[in-house]
Amino acid sequence: MIALICIVPFINIIASSFATTEEIVSKPFVIFPETFSLNAYRYILSTPTIFRSLGVTIFVTVAGTITSMILTSMMAYGLSRRYLPGRRVMNFLVVFTMLFSGGMIPTFLVVNSLGLIDSLWSMILPIAINAFNMIIMRNFFQGLPMSLEESAKMDGASDFLIFRKIMLPLAMPSVATISLFYAVAYWNTYMNAILYINDSAKWPIQILLRQIVIVSSGMQGEGVAVDVIPPAQSIKMAVIVVATVPMLLVYPFVQKYFVKGALVGSVKG
Repeated sequence: MIALICIVPFINIIASSFATTEEIVSKPFVIFPETFSLNAYRYILSTPTIFRSLGVTIFVTVAGTITSMILTSMMAYGLSRRYLPGRRVMNFLVVFTMLFSGGMIPTFLVVNSLGLIDSLWSMILPIAINAFNMIIMRNFFQGLPMSLEESAKMDGASDFLIFRKIMLPLAMPSVATISLFYAVAYWNTYMNAILYINDSAKWPIQILLRQIVIVSSGMQGEGVAVDVIPPAQSIKMAVIVVATVPMLLVYPFVQKYFVKGALVGSVKG
């Protein structure tokens, strides 16, 4: 029953995206549309910039997830070693960022001073390491036996070789889980794009979908040219489907790692 309660609203969203505006207005809840219509999706795909924005989002998601996982896993492994000098101070500073941040304006000034305005990397580097995700990975590494590291060092392995050849493969459940967290965050990137991207050619899919909703509601949008008269209600449902389904398709491939990685990384250490 709980699963059904969670699934039914999403079924309603998908069904409404294929329904006509008249049916959505006349019915409070749509499970299966009486008149099957693709007008909402035709409207979304009628703008020539949709595929360009999709490409931008795919680049940001892939490059951002890879960058974040490299930085997060290396930092997590370093801070998990109890013999690291200054480890307690650095862990405190990481936790401190979860409670207090520099704020929107100081962060914008930093991004601007680095010359990242209108750069796709402005949507990646400011959020490259998430403190919560790093702590989960750190706890996972702490749960691995120290004897593994000690035996590898006796064989002459360096710290980086131990990390890459021994620790990282053992941490794959945590890596898969944290990668999903990062991928979802980058796919849904919105605020950073609003703040740092002025060129509409570099808009991610979320910003473009926002503009499409604005246009379909009769308001004036920027940089969006469409040739199809939009169905105002179903377009909003179709936007939710377009923005959500890609991540839902990825989840089954990492599902077997998800619970194990999040649970073990959260409770061990």
